[in-house]
Amino acid sequence: MAALVTSAAAATLVMVARASRGRWEGAAGGAAQAQTLTRRAAPMVERNTLVYRKALATLRESSEETGGEGRDLRLGATLYAAAEVPLAIAEVAADVAELAAAMARHAVPDRRADAAASAVLAEGAVRAATTLVGVNLTATTGDPRVVRANVLSQAARSAAQRALDRVY
Repeated sequence: MAALVTSAAAATLVMVARASRGRWEGAAGGAAQAQTLTRRAAPMVERNTLVYRKALATLRESSEETGGEGRDLRLGATLYAAAEVPLAIAEVAADVAELAAAMARHAVPDRRADAAASAVLAEGAVRAATTLVGVNLTATTGDPRVVRANVLSQAARSAAQRALDRVY
């Protein structure tokens, strides 16, 4: 879900930038950045689904097995891999939130609310992905990926607030 929301937020920014051409010098660059972010987010929708299904299957299989080092290693590797996709989603979504904040400042006035909405959606996607990083890892708060996801979440929250401040 977070990847889908991220992709939609980035696609909205493409429209915001295109609507601002001729009145915002950075519109073409903003549109190109938003297109790149859309392309980065779109494949993560399916990738996340595949990783999630694999993790569920491994968890099911491991619950049917009796202990053993092989089972523990497989389970650990699967949970570790399952955390990588939401972290990648959080990275892209944080970039979308930052771009949206810039567009809320520079885009034509009648599209700034769309940019702010994209920032809020991207922030929500980062927060959702951050939660999944921690859950998939079953890790401590000191795990570097959990720390990174939390930093991204804070950055996205700040970007969303800056975008909203331009609208209200």
